[in-house]
Formats: sequence, C-alpha cells, structure tokens
Amino acid sequence: MTSEVKLKNTVSNKGASKKRRHASLDKRKARAGWLFVLPFVVGFLIIYLPVIFDSIRLSFFHIKVLPGGGYTLDPVGWGNYKEALFVDPDYVQTLLTGIRQLIFDIPAIIMFSLFMAVLLNQKMAGRAVFRAIFFVPVILATGIMASIDSQNILSEYMEEEEGINTGTGQSAAAEIVTAMDISNLFRNMRFFSGMEEYVATAINNIYDIVNRSGVQMLIFLAGLQSIDPKIYESCQIDGATSWETFWKITFPMISPMILVNAVYTIIDSFTAGSNQVMQFISRVYQRPDGNVVSAAMSWMYFLIVMLIIAAVAGLMSAYVFYQRRDT
Repeated sequence: MTSEVKLKNTVSNKGASKKRRHASLDKRKARAGWLFVLPFVVGFLIIYLPVIFDSIRLSFFHIKVLPGGGYTLDPVGWGNYKEALFVDPDYVQTLLTGIRQLIFDIPAIIMFSLFMAVLLNQKMAGRAVFRAIFFVPVILATGIMASIDSQNILSEYMEEEEGINTGTGQSAAAEIVTAMDISNLFRNMRFFSGMEEYVATAINNIYDIVNRSGVQMLIFLAGLQSIDPKIYESCQIDGATSWETFWKITFPMISPMILVNAVYTIIDSFTAGSNQVMQFISRVYQRPDGNVVSAAMSWMYFLIVMLIIAAVAGLMSAYVFYQRRDT
C-alpha cells in the first residue's frame, strides 16, 4: 500500500510540474508578445493619445485668433457637429457618395483578389514572378513613389472626366464599357438584370481594383497554402469536381481570410488619400476657421467607419468556419 501511495504521489507531482512548465511557457510567450508590441504601445501613449484627446476636445470649441498672437477657445458644445451636418451643404453628400463607392469597391476587390490568389496558388512555371508582379502596385503606392505619381501630369489628365481630346470629339480616357453594353450582354445571355451599372463600374475601375488587391491577394494565398493537401486528395478519391471542391472545401477554409480582407479593405478605402471624404475634410481644414469643424467631421467619419466595420464583422462572423486543430 505504501508503494502504491508513493507511485500516485510521484505521478501527481509529475503532472503538476508539467502544468507548471506549460504555464511558464505561456507566460514567456505572453512576455515576448508584449515586448514585440511595446514600441507601438509607448509611441501610442506618448504621441498619438494626446493628439487624439486634443482633437476631441477642440471639436467642442471655437478658436478665435488674437491680433497680437495666440488664440482663445470658446465652448460651443455640439455646434461644430451641427454645422457639419446641417449647415455645410457638401459634407453629408460627400459622405454618402463615399459610402456608396465603398459598396461597389469592397466586393470587387475581394472577389478579384480571391480569384487571382486561387490562380496563383496553382502549380505553374514562374508562379513566384507572377505573385511579385501583382504585389508591385502596393510598393508603388507607398512612400516617394506615391508622391511622384501624384505629380504625374499625364495621370491627372487621364483622371479628368474630359480626358485628352484626340481631335475626333472623343476622349482618350473614355470608359471601356457602358451600362448599356453590359445590359445588352446580359439580355443576350438571359442573365438576371439590375447588375449592369455595378459590372460596368467594376470594369472601368479595373486599374484601381488591381492596385488595391495586392495585400488581400497575399492574405488569401497564405490561407490557401495553410489548407492540408490531404483534404484535396480525399476529395479527388471521392470523385468530387473542382467546382465542388472549391465551394465545399476551399471557400469554407478561407472564410476567416475573407473576413480579415473585408475589414482591411474597408479601412484602407476609408483612409486612402484618394478618398473623397478625406479630401473634403482636408479642404475644410485649410479654411481660416475650419480646423475645429474638420475635427468634428473627422470624428463623425471615424464613428461611421467603426459602425460599418462592426456591422460587416458581425454579419460575416456568423458564416466564418474555423478549423479545429488537435493540440
């Protein structure tokens, strides 16, 4: 009996020591994670947080510049927010236009990036080169290359509605297709109607869609490569077609990546320098007394973006499939 008790105590002690080792490993991982994000946390607390606080505070005041220098703050309550919503005739209209454009852009970017990721995930010669080519626009859209591109006179001409007149009465930057062309195509194919404008807009904005799909494409590629090849082998043995394999295996497996890309694309679209609302708020800020009003516009814009992200994440989370891994 004594030997049995000693054996049980030995086993329990080993289990307890094993748990302590696991706990210490988890603690070490947690400390490593905090050390990794520590520079951002320190920078946020020291630099960004005071700026955010001042921006919120100034949105409830009116700034009066004194003749000899300096300024005074007069509290106006919600006056700046009311001016942005009910006095300024362009803010609400620009905001609605930006949200409408977002509804067009997000599905097009996600579908295109998913389509290209599936293609680039296939075994073919030069696969790494094609991946790099599709990621080049992301590099060109950052830093000094973006400033050079913004000063490109030819690009400005191409972005204008009139474009470059070729002398024939037509614009060189004319639309590739029109809604009428798409409508005729759908009618001939006996396809459902009501999508003409969306498809025509997506085709005409294909350059912008490709430029903004690089990061999403890499995220989808990472998700596709994390799927166990044995699952596809089982599907082939069972006689499943490529179409069935995509919708029943690939699509559910990468649904978390779809959610991540949706949130990323929304934030990227709303905070891009070419965003209409961002440009409008910047123009308001340049006015002599527009800094406090622009602060109010910015915080309303921020709350709207957060509400849209919460709504999209809440709706998509109900359909996201998370693969369970044995530990």
